[in-house]
Amino acid sequence: MPGKGSKDPDDINGDGFRDLVVPVTVGTDPNNPGAGQRVAVVYGSAKGLDPSTRTVHGRRDLGLPEPSQDPAGADSVSAGAVVTADMDGDGFPDFVTSVALGVAQDNQVSASRTVPYVTWGGPDGPEAKGAASEVRLPQSESKLGLESVVRGDFDGDGHHDLAARARNHTSLVLLYGPFTRAGVPARTDTDLPWQDGTLVADDIDPSGSARATSLLLHATSDGEQSGNTLYPARRGNALAEQRRLRDGNAHAYGDFDGDGRRDVAVGDDGGRNDEPGFETEKPEVDGSLTVYPGSGAEPVTYRLPKAPKDVNTSYGPGGFVAADPDGDGRDGILVATYEGATLIDGDRRTPVLREGPAKTGGKKTPARWRHARPVGAADFDDDGKDELILNWASGALFGNYGEYPTHWWITDSTTPRDQASFATTNFATP
Repeated sequence: MPGKGSKDPDDINGDGFRDLVVPVTVGTDPNNPGAGQRVAVVYGSAKGLDPSTRTVHGRRDLGLPEPSQDPAGADSVSAGAVVTADMDGDGFPDFVTSVALGVAQDNQVSASRTVPYVTWGGPDGPEAKGAASEVRLPQSESKLGLESVVRGDFDGDGHHDLAARARNHTSLVLLYGPFTRAGVPARTDTDLPWQDGTLVADDIDPSGSARATSLLLHATSDGEQSGNTLYPARRGNALAEQRRLRDGNAHAYGDFDGDGRRDVAVGDDGGRNDEPGFETEKPEVDGSLTVYPGSGAEPVTYRLPKAPKDVNTSYGPGGFVAADPDGDGRDGILVATYEGATLIDGDRRTPVLREGPAKTGGKKTPARWRHARPVGAADFDDDGKDELILNWASGALFGNYGEYPTHWWITDSTTPRDQASFATTNFATP
């Protein structure tokens, strides 16, 4: 149902219930699994997510410019390129989509110019009444644009912001809200040095409280566990301090000690470099996660569930998710394992397991590829307790990389029951 607006960047229609954005594949081209990508919104309600209440968006629906060349198709849009945030502060989240345009050059760097475009939201979700608005970038980064765009509230003023890496390798870029409908940010900051890697931002408070969000830069790796640099949140000030954290490819922000402050967890996602001599990790990294308290107290390290003895792969099982399924105000860490997922909450460990069908497309699915992976947690029915989100797809692309999921489970806490489960294969037709 259309709402009146809220402060939650994941409440797409502003009705007071969180919604879920999922990828959808239109068509089945085995030679191009990325073809026909769309973005769907499954809407929340007092009974939780309702898969029958959804919208599916392609590039044209979002008013995005068509690419000059795109093997995925002219109307394709990847969910991984979309960030939801309320850019203009009207109470309805907008879709911010990174769009790759023609190849450009800036000094010694040549790459496709990639620019965020905003499709403005409303009571019925994002609607392109004309073309989406191109985000106005600082002049120093305008030739090549941005990559690894994430949302946050980096100065804690209650307005939603964007952070990204400049594609010309000059700096990290902070774009502070509110934005005008012409795509102009209230102010910009390019003082942070450029570093190679991927940005990971803390969540914006879904209640709308002004809470500054930290920013983490995870260094590029070739499968091995790589380094992390944290820019701690500073309400009212720009991100400036840098703190080096341990190596680890899995990350999660949350309140893991229940003191009301945001912490960050970093750990081993199980991935390994498969070059000869590099298949192992340092003992302090291997099979562990570390929580860095927001209070500044000493980090706490936990052991992760052990991999089965018959596992022989350089690909890890997946990342971490912060979740509070019992609503006690203290987050646990849902970690992906080779056999599903485990919620680590203090000293308690609770398996959370879901499996895909034994057969897909008339072919038997090997048991080792049937385990669903944890990908998120949210309170979709507004009862104060998080539901856990797991997904799955058949084939090695999902088994190795978690790509192109087709089946989803929204759990009822950590019990075997589901609040909702659905397949996106029937969400859209060519």
